[in-house]
Amino acid sequence: MNRPIRRDASLLPGHVLVGQAYTGRRWPIRYDSIEWLAMFADLATIILISVISGVSYHFNEPGAQGQIGKSFGSAILVSVLFISLMKTRGMYRPAELLSLRNQIRAVFLIWTSVFLLLAGTVFALKIGSEISRGSSILFAAFGIISLIVNRSVLKDLLAKGLAERRFSGRNVVLITDHSQLGAGLFHTLTDLGFWVERHFVLPSANDSDRRNTVVSQVIESIRGSDVEEVVLGADPNRWPELRGLVDELKVQPLPVSFIPLGAVSEIFRRPCRELGNAVRVELHRGPLTTLECAAKRSIDLLFAGMVLISLLPLLVIVAIAVKIDSRGPIFFRQRRSGFNGKTFQIYKFRTMSCVEDGPSIIQAQFADARFTRLGVWLRRTSIDELPQLLNVLGGSMSLVGPRPHAIAHDNTFDKMVRNYASRHRVKPGLTGWAQVNGCRGPTPTQASIERRVEYDLWYIDNWTLILDLAILLRTPIEILRGENAY
Repeated sequence: MNRPIRRDASLLPGHVLVGQAYTGRRWPIRYDSIEWLAMFADLATIILISVISGVSYHFNEPGAQGQIGKSFGSAILVSVLFISLMKTRGMYRPAELLSLRNQIRAVFLIWTSVFLLLAGTVFALKIGSEISRGSSILFAAFGIISLIVNRSVLKDLLAKGLAERRFSGRNVVLITDHSQLGAGLFHTLTDLGFWVERHFVLPSANDSDRRNTVVSQVIESIRGSDVEEVVLGADPNRWPELRGLVDELKVQPLPVSFIPLGAVSEIFRRPCRELGNAVRVELHRGPLTTLECAAKRSIDLLFAGMVLISLLPLLVIVAIAVKIDSRGPIFFRQRRSGFNGKTFQIYKFRTMSCVEDGPSIIQAQFADARFTRLGVWLRRTSIDELPQLLNVLGGSMSLVGPRPHAIAHDNTFDKMVRNYASRHRVKPGLTGWAQVNGCRGPTPTQASIERRVEYDLWYIDNWTLILDLAILLRTPIEILRGENAY
């Protein structure tokens, strides 16, 4: 049965907002379930494609039905890795699902990274004979195509649902204060599928008589109706008054939700923890806990040690080539700022004919005349950065973190960018969230360094081990792309 959605006709205090009818049929899907549905769609797609690939490749072979179990097991492993990494990047949020270009890019990078990781694991454990290469290739190829098709369908359905208000939602009575944000909340709820039976606007804080009238009207509109919830949206500064309003609404057996509006509402987006009988709001995330530091350090030691051992022949060859190619030391050493601003020496393979480490340093540019012949190739492939694994083992750097800049550049950027020094709240990294999001190479403008710092601070405030692993998986793809690598 179609009922009218109450539209904004006036913002007079206490006025009930009414308007035109909506004639569309709603879907039995809530807006807040879109993320879970998208993840389930990926899970179903990956399992289906894996089973089809395994069975079809071995269709004419004896025991083809036995491939279903192996394919299903492989699909579960790939699904866990792929969906976890996509979830970490926030790619299942409705706003991200509407950006097909970003979705395709993320699917390609993460899907490829997952298969590269699994291929390396199979090689290291020497279990290649247990896995069919042909069905794995089919799975990888058709899987990425199917996931991209999924995204295209989801985008169209989501856009249609939002444009036509197709999503289902609870029947609510909305109460807001007399502000533009309050009026905007009405449209937000209706766009997301909530059925706003009535919308009441609170009078000013000192107009108690009219406020009492509004409360009476709200209670009367709820009594005997099919309203499921009361939503109260207002500035938290009015809480002493709002608390009395909520107490009066308790005569009705309905939940009452509060949506903070205005500048003070930002504090509700911060992490909260109990502190005795009080609530502690985390305004600024501190250093990692002892357990978190231990976990991150363990990964640093494990990965850095494994990579150094496996790439030792390459490192020796590059060292000899650097010495033969041009005069000067094999390694480039330069002072950088680490955790809490502590200075350390960073190691790289030398790629220039000069070694600068003073109060004034010129950033490398495209086709820089200071590059050696070998240095151009080393920088393009990022092989010159590999000696920093020694910094990781030594503890002055981590595998993942904000990239350290020369101290001379730190002094300049600190004056240009607000909160630049906050990057030193964690150890600098061999790779970072900014780098896998395209912020590599020089920073010739203030906008470029601001963008890099924005990514770095987001990483610090949202750090998890899964995020670190996601960045490590994406780094080889960014190196192969080679953007701004000079």
